[in-house]
Amino acid sequence: MSHALELISALPLGTRVVIRYQIDGGTTDALGDLTGRDSLHCTVATRSGDVVVKYDDVHLAKVVPPPPPRRERRTQA
Repeated sequence: MSHALELISALPLGTRVVIRYQIDGGTTDALGDLTGRDSLHCTVATRSGDVVVKYDDVHLAKVVPPPPPRRERRTQA
């Protein structure tokens, strides 16, 4: 088992992660909360929706800090 898969299987659900995985033509990242896993896949809740990643496609995974707080909108005087 790779280090990335060991990490994914050991983390509690709800942990914020980034997972780099294989897609057609290259790789991409899923950044968000780890919300599910089974024997073949894990699910990351990203800003644009849930991403299901097959373990066979995972290259890297790591825990990331929470997103910075949203900045207030500037108003013109």
